[in-house]
Amino acid sequence: MGRIGFLGPEGSFSHEALRVLGDCEATSFATIGDVLAAVSEGRVDQGLVPLENAIEGTVSATIDGLVFDHDLVIVRELVIPIHLHLLARSGVVPADVTRVASYTHALGQVRHFLQRLPNARVETTASTSQAAAETAASEEPWAAVGSRLAAEIFGLEVIADNIEDHPGNATRFVLVSRGSLAAPTGHDRSLVVCFQDADRPGSLYGILGRFAARDINLTKLESRPTKTGLGDYCFVIEFDGHVSDEIVADCLVDVQAHLVTVKFLGSYPVTGEGSKEKRSDVEDRRRHARAWMDGLLERIEPA
Repeated sequence: MGRIGFLGPEGSFSHEALRVLGDCEATSFATIGDVLAAVSEGRVDQGLVPLENAIEGTVSATIDGLVFDHDLVIVRELVIPIHLHLLARSGVVPADVTRVASYTHALGQVRHFLQRLPNARVETTASTSQAAAETAASEEPWAAVGSRLAAEIFGLEVIADNIEDHPGNATRFVLVSRGSLAAPTGHDRSLVVCFQDADRPGSLYGILGRFAARDINLTKLESRPTKTGLGDYCFVIEFDGHVSDEIVADCLVDVQAHLVTVKFLGSYPVTGEGSKEKRSDVEDRRRHARAWMDGLLERIEPA
């Protein structure tokens, strides 16, 4: 699979997600921005970064990096169940903890648990594994919120397990590349960002109407500040289909030509529970639909 960059150091949830990809030459980076920059500059072939969490929502550093800072495309997604644990050196118990550290999204996923540690100050680190490394290096009764893998790597103990606020916690990671687009599979999603030329009444309605008119299902819609002025936003839209699908390509051409500037962020296979079955079902329905249309075309009399 070539060289893949991920948010490290080792022991992060990105590191756990990397294991799903199989054998590869992996390089850890301190921040999501560093991963994306390494892909853009050719220091690695692809980068694995978190895009969305079931509790905390979109990972701003990833989406903003893709929208504003780099010309990269998503070629694959991975959905990983996330179980968070309180990690500390041997002998430390939760009541002793004076500092809890982790990545901002991880801390946001354990708010209720942190309220039970009134003597602990909460600090943000660049990754869950960085928090584990700092905890292991300190003589103070510190703790980190992270994975069991991080506990193993840094010689820590799990002093409270499964502390996430919601049991269905999961994170969607994406593999980004600066090269070719992923091939269509019959069950894909695409991600684009639409930049308005001017703030006009009904502009979002006009964009969404193009998708609705073609019966393209939207799976995610959010606005992001463009960082050019207060109240100036762009729209990030994820939808079912691949850019190679005729109806998707026609929609994007229509939107680009008449409404807004579109930045394409990738088409990629849908993953998760039941994805293979859904993909097979979609392929079957398309074959039947194509056979139906071919039958109609054969009935046309010659001119």
